[in-house]
Amino acid sequence: MAVSPPVCDFGRPAPDFTLPGTDRRLWSLHDIAGPRGTLVMFICNHCPYVQSILDRIIRDAEALVKTGIGVVAISANDAVAYPEDNFENMVRLARDRALPFPYLHDDTQAVA
Repeated sequence: MAVSPPVCDFGRPAPDFTLPGTDRRLWSLHDIAGPRGTLVMFICNHCPYVQSILDRIIRDAEALVKTGIGVVAISANDAVAYPEDNFENMVRLARDRALPFPYLHDDTQAVA
């Protein structure tokens, strides 16, 4: 574990990616980017912290989109180690909670 996290380079452009979404569509960073910025969240289904604030994530994402911020969530968890985080369960969560943003699967963890 890193003792000191690296300093973020806030001026550096985010690298592009293409990942499958729970809507069965392929999404790129270009598709998601908003005219005023982009929020990329790394979440997963089984995380108790995510579960405890998912209502607020949804609320805040809806508000951000209205201001021109693109919003996306990406799950990069190992579905073998965490079966709750497999793609079909991601689809179910996105549908059941009516996520107002793309929920993408990074099965190789290359984007994360």
